[in-house]
Amino acid sequence: MKALDRTFAVEIRARTFLRVPDVSLPAAWAYWHRNAAIFARTYKLTSLAWFVEPVVYLVAMGFGLGTYLAEIEGVQYIDFIAPGLVALSAMYGATFEVSWTAYFKMDKEGIYDACTAAPLSFEDVALGEILWATTRATLYGIAFVIVAIPFGVVHSWWAVLAPFALVLVGAVFAVTGATYTYLVKQIDYLAFYWTLIITPQFMFSGTFFPLDDLPTVAPLRHAVEMMRALFLDGAPGAAFASGLWLLVVSALLLPVPLNVLRRRMVR
Repeated sequence: MKALDRTFAVEIRARTFLRVPDVSLPAAWAYWHRNAAIFARTYKLTSLAWFVEPVVYLVAMGFGLGTYLAEIEGVQYIDFIAPGLVALSAMYGATFEVSWTAYFKMDKEGIYDACTAAPLSFEDVALGEILWATTRATLYGIAFVIVAIPFGVVHSWWAVLAPFALVLVGAVFAVTGATYTYLVKQIDYLAFYWTLIITPQFMFSGTFFPLDDLPTVAPLRHAVEMMRALFLDGAPGAAFASGLWLLVVSALLLPVPLNVLRRRMVR
């Protein structure tokens, strides 16, 4: 009997997480605008790091390690890693926004509760948070591209599509990161997400060396391949395939964090 009760509880929980959220795009956009307004007052203090970090990565990895690995797959090492670093910056931008920052808003500062008196629903807040994280990821990535251009690592005019590609990268990591953040009960548990999910992708998604014999299941792997197709190969078909994968995964998983947040906050 207890086993049946547990099975029924699991089934109800799964239905709750996957139900169609009661969400309003204008309301979610209002929450996005709230974050954007705050960002507009603080960006001068943080934007410098957006441009310094790419220089450090490209000099250290491209010209440092690149002196020992002159070429890889027939191209200069710095040319090989630069598109992956662009995707990497978008991953970090989105993940940080929906992990530490979102948790503080939700659990420590009471912003989520305050916004639901606006009136916004918790699903509106979650969607707005994901949209904002996607925006931040796109801005991080564009800053990296601006810095990378003088290094001569852009070899195709298809790179003009990079901002649209960065939106897809930011979206998939915003959705997955928000899901984890809304599930955990203590802020300390966010470290496990970075250690067990983000860091392995940093190392094993083809950013720094080829991974032709490994399956392409990690979102960052598809993001890296998409950016490399745009920057290096000039292969819009390959970029489209990777981008479609990211879009489909983001769309399928989007209801989950919205419903998880409602289940967490409505007691």
